[in-house]
Amino acid sequence: ESELQLDDHVELASFFRKTYGPTGAFNAKPFEGSRSWAGARPELRAIAYDSNGVAAHMGLLRRFIKVGEVDLLVAELGLYGVRPDLEGLGISHSLRVMYPVLQQLRVPFGFGAVRHALQKHVERFGRHVPANVLSGIRVRSTLPDARLDLPPTRIEDVLVVVFPVELAMSDWPTATFIDRNGPEL
Repeated sequence: ESELQLDDHVELASFFRKTYGPTGAFNAKPFEGSRSWAGARPELRAIAYDSNGVAAHMGLLRRFIKVGEVDLLVAELGLYGVRPDLEGLGISHSLRVMYPVLQQLRVPFGFGAVRHALQKHVERFGRHVPANVLSGIRVRSTLPDARLDLPPTRIEDVLVVVFPVELAMSDWPTATFIDRNGPEL
């Protein structure tokens, strides 16, 4: 992350506005100006480029989340994005690139959360990496900015994606509530 220059952030912010904007203007709003992150700032990024600029992106942040009553170290994966003209080619390949990084970081699990509309898409992850898609789990996140007109946290019913890395999936705690202990990535 610290290797990115201002020009990189400007290009990534434009990429995210174009990628997330079609899903709703509110989804593109965090990327106004040169801000290349929506909630928590990633620790590592996998960025794919082609002759047209940024082609795909995935961010990673190590953090402790609380799964039920268990504090658990994970590498949260987020800021997924594939340029619209390349859809169907990017996220699975990004995960294939990112999985060895998760292994090098020696984290017990990779973790991500996506909207239910992406269920079929994320279920295809299993072809490339050992991904488990869990439903019926609510995830609490803090808002990225403290505001007087909003509560400090948000609870969402999302699909949770878990990638066993150093531990087996059977070691993932059974729970219907996860506290991110910070903003979503």
